[in-house]
Amino acid sequence: MAEVKVVNARHYLDGEWLTGNPAALGLWDHATWLGSAVFDGARAFDGMAPDLDLHCQRAIRSAHALGLEPPVSAQEIERLARKGIKLFEPGTHLYIRPFFWAADGDIHPDPATTRFALSIAEAPVPEPKGFRVTLSPLRRPTQETAPTDAKAVALYAHSGRANAEAKKRGFDDAVMLDQLGNVAELTASNLWIVKDGTAITPIPNGTFLNGLTRQRLVKLLKADGIPVVERTVTYDEVMQADEAFASGNYSKVQPINGIEGRNLAYGPITQRARALYWQFAKTQPS
Repeated sequence: MAEVKVVNARHYLDGEWLTGNPAALGLWDHATWLGSAVFDGARAFDGMAPDLDLHCQRAIRSAHALGLEPPVSAQEIERLARKGIKLFEPGTHLYIRPFFWAADGDIHPDPATTRFALSIAEAPVPEPKGFRVTLSPLRRPTQETAPTDAKAVALYAHSGRANAEAKKRGFDDAVMLDQLGNVAELTASNLWIVKDGTAITPIPNGTFLNGLTRQRLVKLLKADGIPVVERTVTYDEVMQADEAFASGNYSKVQPINGIEGRNLAYGPITQRARALYWQFAKTQPS
């Protein structure tokens, strides 16, 4: 996921829309020092808001998975998001972030103290310029060791370490393995490879989120007649791929143009995946 720079942002907090970067968490809030917070990310751009309803629904599921009790419904989040989109010029590229956190609790959060905020910020969808990846020495946790069934804030500290380590070695991102040594995902997006005309992506195994953009691409590619296989993937297969790309809410479909010291082209399946997603997005008005 590319860095989200907060420019011209609007935030819904405690019943009103605010600007800038308003303070919301206190030093003793449970989320501040024990990490009881979840978020989701949706997109609006060019008059479209693809799968906005699904992102709002996942925000609720993530909150429940972390022991929080959302004070709003998914439908209310979506209603507020569509209202917030209208606060910007039509067609503006936006990042939409529902956020839940606990204000109090013991080691575990007190669900009755769950708070909610919705942030919407200008953020252009990145152009498909491509990026280079390397293998991370850090691995994704399992369901038994971390809240991998939620888009939990706490998970991103580990992903951030992997991303920073890769950048120190001159790469843009890292491929992370699961605890068995198979490919899981990139540090903040799902990974795809293409071999002999087949799009292949790691099957969800509880160590990473089955991204909504990933799920959408599985359906779109299959409907277009492109073979899609979800299965265990090794890093050797990534190294030998004909094409590789990433899928995720923030950047949608981004080509991978280098793996270790090997260059990759922005190939036909990757280009088709991006085109299919944009065709779908046009059916999703904001």
